[in-house]
Amino acid sequence: MGLSEIKTRIAEAERAAGRASGSVKLIAVSKVQPPERVEAVLRAGHRLFGENYVQEAQGKWPAWREEFLGCEVHMIGPLQSNKAKLAVELFEAIHTLDRPSLAKKLANLAQARGSSPDLFIQVNTGAEPQKAGVLPDDLDAFVAEARKMDLPVKGLMCIPPESEDPSPHFAMLAEMAVRNGLEGLSMGMSSDFGKAIAAGATHVRVGSAIFGARDYS
Repeated sequence: MGLSEIKTRIAEAERAAGRASGSVKLIAVSKVQPPERVEAVLRAGHRLFGENYVQEAQGKWPAWREEFLGCEVHMIGPLQSNKAKLAVELFEAIHTLDRPSLAKKLANLAQARGSSPDLFIQVNTGAEPQKAGVLPDDLDAFVAEARKMDLPVKGLMCIPPESEDPSPHFAMLAEMAVRNGLEGLSMGMSSDFGKAIAAGATHVRVGSAIFGARDYS
């Protein structure tokens, strides 16, 4: 599909939802993509990317940041506590705050550094046992605890169950964000970002539709 077509479709979805042009940020998910594909997107002028693995990001983004000024890289994969120190140094935002122990770790790091990446709380909207994220019933208390730690919680993130219509999950996340006074909504991927934008997404995460299929071998 390519970067330009994805941007066109995002703009069309913004118009269809009655939203301002540019109100949705496109996170180009560059995990496990060959360098030449990522560099092509960088040369096309795109500067917001998403990575799932701390060590992979560490191995490639410092050099690209020097060559392509203005890059912003967001952590969108599960974050292990033992990788948190490196993550806060690498990323402008972390979309996967999902448990109290990680919140405490990030708060301690923020206090020591004097700064923190922006944070999105991952919500397990489908209450799937195999999936990370705060359960919907626990979300309000978790937001309150994170705020007590002075963490910069900017929004919520979700990954709806693959077998279900994502729209109710997006609507649920949007309602929880409003209830907690949060503006950021990180939701929607290659197959469903149009529905996410209609529900109020501020960030959509698109990978294979921009770069092509990943080869994990």
